[in-house]
Amino acid sequence: MEIIKSPTGKEITCKSWQQEGLLRLLLNCLDPDIAKAPEELVAYGGRGKVARDIESLKAIVNALMNLENDETLLIQSGKPVGVFRTFEYAPRVIMAGALLVPHWSNWEYFHKLEERGLTAFGQSTAGSWAYIGTQGILQGTWETFGQVAKRHFGGTLKGKMVLTSGLGEMGSAQPLAITANGGVAIVADVDRAIVKKRLISSMIDIMADSLGEALEMAGEYIAKGEPVSIGLCGNAADVYGYFVSHKITTDVVTDQTPAHDLESYIPSGLSPREAHLLAEEEPERYEKMVMETIRRHVRAMVELKNMGAVVFDYGNNLREQGRKAGIEDAFCFPGFASEYIRPLFCEGRGPFRWVALSGDPEDIYKTDEVILSLFKGDTRLHDWLNFVERRFMFHGLPARVCWLNYKERSVFGKIINEMVTSGKLKAPIAITRDHMDAAAVASPFRETEAMKDGSDAIADWPVLNALLNCSSGATLVGIYQGGGVGIGYSIHSGVTVIADGTEQAQKRLDHVLKADPALGVIRYADAGYETAREIIKDPDFPAKVVS
Repeated sequence: MEIIKSPTGKEITCKSWQQEGLLRLLLNCLDPDIAKAPEELVAYGGRGKVARDIESLKAIVNALMNLENDETLLIQSGKPVGVFRTFEYAPRVIMAGALLVPHWSNWEYFHKLEERGLTAFGQSTAGSWAYIGTQGILQGTWETFGQVAKRHFGGTLKGKMVLTSGLGEMGSAQPLAITANGGVAIVADVDRAIVKKRLISSMIDIMADSLGEALEMAGEYIAKGEPVSIGLCGNAADVYGYFVSHKITTDVVTDQTPAHDLESYIPSGLSPREAHLLAEEEPERYEKMVMETIRRHVRAMVELKNMGAVVFDYGNNLREQGRKAGIEDAFCFPGFASEYIRPLFCEGRGPFRWVALSGDPEDIYKTDEVILSLFKGDTRLHDWLNFVERRFMFHGLPARVCWLNYKERSVFGKIINEMVTSGKLKAPIAITRDHMDAAAVASPFRETEAMKDGSDAIADWPVLNALLNCSSGATLVGIYQGGGVGIGYSIHSGVTVIADGTEQAQKRLDHVLKADPALGVIRYADAGYETAREIIKDPDFPAKVVS
């Protein structure tokens, strides 16, 4: 398969920038600089695919290039199925991904359908063509560890050791986020090649040859009060178990292995290649080894909690897998979203992102200046931009993530569109977000865990969110299943608007960037959260609340 990269510059091959922007986002997801396995159409998250197969990818590209400005392309689990005449203000692309009737909504049945070529797993932003690499999750990870520091350690992780695992496309945000908050990170990954890759790309500072060496270096940096991230090749169950058996204390423990997808989780004692071969040749034996490793992995985290560490699940369904493996108290430690991120959701604040379709980093730096000027009083936002500009290199199309609230998004979107109109930016900007947003997800073991009113599993909200974004005029809208935690455990929606400098784009932006996050505030107000209830009383709140 040929190397795929997004086109850049001002020239377009589609009939307008609305279609061209989506085409560039799609191809950017497969850029080898950010994608996990582009030859398999996998962007990230175990097996999160951007299209069902090569034929579907080619058909999508062809459809986008020929799509008229009053037509809508429908995508069914990564496969294009039809183009319909709608109207200019309608979405250019509408998607549904990996959805199953609830009774059959499990990995076993999904795999049977997948093997027959009937569906595909898009994770979250892979399926919605909004994946931008590690930065996509970096600020959320930075915010999480910032909240950990604030809650437990007086506002900083200085002099604290954080033990975690997983240096994949999402997990690689951890070392940067931990050191940005002043901490010392030991991050294990079973794939030595991945650890080396993160070292070369400066996502980790040092690669240790052994756990003993990692501990020695961590101790030195803790004594000096300096941050550092140490990568280590090792299985999480073995590394965490060593801490327990040798009574080594650490301050914080979490994990970002692909536990949500057992076919991507590597059993103890096997290399990634050996695991892949065993899964093909002896799938039952492989699954038993996986579950035994997960049992040891989760048991060690429970014991480290009992030894005094702050322990939390980082949204990969590890606790539920541990429960299935026989750990009765697997849920004795909380999930990150309910414990540390929920107050932000109550404000309609979430992982807002934008992508420079020109391919020129200067377009992003110009938008950074807008953010710094617009929100002068937000020191946390200023700290974030200063950090990410200093430490993070662009990969694929230049992009930025900022956790903006329901007011800030529409104000910023209007200015961006005006900058495109005036020529201050070299080409249009794609404005999108992660699916981990206030109204965009129902995930009882992650974002909606332990809701105040018990509405953890209510999936109406992301469906309403997708429908609302369609009627508000988004460029792309989709509804999906299984992102982050696996099939059967979540429903979530994605949205993108292309800011192409036109009046029509401004109408799209004004409606979508108000409605999308405002519904999140309503969702949390409905669940009984006082912050959200106060916000919806604001006369300028962009919705009439009926209740």
